[in-house]
Amino acid sequence: MQSFKRIHLIVLDSVGIGEAPDADQFGDAGCDTLGHIAEAVNGLDLPNLQALGLGNIREIKGVKRVPSPKAYFGKMREASAGKDTMTGHWEIMGLKVDKPFKVYPNGFPEDLIRQLEEQTGRKVIGNKPASGTAIIEELGKEHMETGAIIVYTSADPVLQIAAHEEIVPLEELYKICEIARKLTLEPEYLVGRVIARPFVGTPGNFKRTANRHDYAIKPFGRTTMNELKDHGFDVIALGKISDIYNGEGVTEAIRTQNNMDGMDKLVEVVKRDFHGLSFLNLVDFDAMYGHRRDPAGYGQALEDFDRRLPEVLELSRDDDLIIITADHGNDPTFKGTDHTREYVPLLVYSKRFKKTGDLGLRETFADIAATIAENFRVPAPANGTSFLSCLM
Repeated sequence: MQSFKRIHLIVLDSVGIGEAPDADQFGDAGCDTLGHIAEAVNGLDLPNLQALGLGNIREIKGVKRVPSPKAYFGKMREASAGKDTMTGHWEIMGLKVDKPFKVYPNGFPEDLIRQLEEQTGRKVIGNKPASGTAIIEELGKEHMETGAIIVYTSADPVLQIAAHEEIVPLEELYKICEIARKLTLEPEYLVGRVIARPFVGTPGNFKRTANRHDYAIKPFGRTTMNELKDHGFDVIALGKISDIYNGEGVTEAIRTQNNMDGMDKLVEVVKRDFHGLSFLNLVDFDAMYGHRRDPAGYGQALEDFDRRLPEVLELSRDDDLIIITADHGNDPTFKGTDHTREYVPLLVYSKRFKKTGDLGLRETFADIAATIAENFRVPAPANGTSFLSCLM
């Protein structure tokens, strides 16, 4: 197989395709993001993903198995010890996370909150696991009256800080998050990400803005993105990709406001001439619908993405490779508000393909990194097995 000039990697954030064999170890036995959404909405209408072979990976209500899929298809199992965004994405780029980040089901330690208050000059309210929209509705009025910042978490290794943009200016909120990031780098805390969550509006009518900013830990090792950048290839990060990797291995970062804006930005990138990788995360599936346990909204978001997919496929060139996958699950019909430990789908498309087939079960997300590395002839990651030779 000749190499591709450009690879477009699309991560459908949290679109899992059924419980992993070790799901019970994460409290996730019985989870199934795609399957349960399809059941909840009485069948998904995803003709373009169906044509690529999504229904060939496994049975999904409304998504049929097709005799001649346009893409290679398969599913991947996460090898790392976690089910969070950073762990999944880092593994996609070749790293295996053996020590999971810490989670805080009862809120953050008092000592950490005390230091945050002392160093920012603002009191903290909240400090508990919560949905971002729910805690803003609960504490937004008090925040506006007192100026105290809203701190919350989920079952993910994240510390989120919400503040009204008219009460705490964005520049100050970002500085507060930078302080929190430094504090939580200490080994006893080991928080994966600190996230600024600005909002606007009035009590009963609050709305989060697109000025979210993630402060992540630098990946503990080199990724395939580092290798690409160091060997002169483009690495265009769209959405929160640059934040997830703390800018490591990124040659250009493009922010997006939501899934549809992400697709708009991807279309623009596909139209450009570059040599290397474009890497997009579509976060709405996870943030807007998975964590909020909204299967109907999730299903609609999947169908909206499906309708936009032909634009990218049609604009792609013969020397383009398009990879569609996910980073974990987030079953919106499941208990709690946490991610779920699941297999993720793998769809691999190019106009060049003369045939397609089943890529089977990949034992690690890092197979994507290995494939990208082999394609661009850069050093391979320590983890993963390339499937480039399977593509014909």
